[in-house]
Amino acid sequence: MSDENILARDVLAGVFNGIVVEDYPSYGKGPCVLVLQKDLNQEPIHVVWGIPKDLSSPAVVVTAYRPDPDLWSEDFTRRKA
Repeated sequence: MSDENILARDVLAGVFNGIVVEDYPSYGKGPCVLVLQKDLNQEPIHVVWGIPKDLSSPAVVVTAYRPDPDLWSEDFTRRKA
């Protein structure tokens, strides 16, 4: 997150309006999802939220990054082929 200049408050600001982009229910360390969110400046960020294996909570931030427009659709919800 620090490499992308994303602060914890940026992640928390967009959590309630996030859109699930990809779902990884069988990930080895526990289920997780890739969510498109907006930071405090309303810029798009991708956040991977996970639940530790064998638990039902808490949701934790695995990573967050600014999606590369060359790799994602215009709305950052689909990977380009």
